[in-house]
Parts: sequence; C-alpha cells; structure tokens
Amino acid sequence: MQKAILKVNGMTCPSCLTTIQTALTKQNGVGEVNVLFNAGKVKAAFDENATDAQTLANVISELGYSVEKVTVKEQK
Repeated sequence: MQKAILKVNGMTCPSCLTTIQTALTKQNGVGEVNVLFNAGKVKAAFDENATDAQTLANVISELGYSVEKVTVKEQK
C-alpha cells in the first residue's frame, strides 16, 4: 500500500469532503480516504497494483477541484 497526499484547492465545506471521499472510495484499490477541507488536503491509501496517485488526482479534478500538488509515500 502507498499513501497519496494531495493538496487540493476549492474545497470549502463538508459537502466537498463528502463528494471527494465518495468518489475516491469508489476507485478500485483505494482504501482509507481522509479529507481535510479546512487544510485543503486529501490523504488516501491505495494499492499501487490497482491504481496510482495521478489517477486519484484526475478523479478529484474531474469533480471540479484543482489539485496543486501530489506526494506519494510508502505506507508501513
């Protein structure tokens, strides 16, 4: 498992949180998703054999949010 940390612009309310969290959890290979709309961050654990961080960023972008930065870390 890997962990993606995405800096996202445009999240302004709890509805944004729910929209992004729902969309990401529907993606194949995505585990835990934590959306911090006040901090403008999305953290998602994913199976690198099923998806990648860029795909997650694309999902968020397709929802109308701007992904500024993507960081990937190995999860222990």
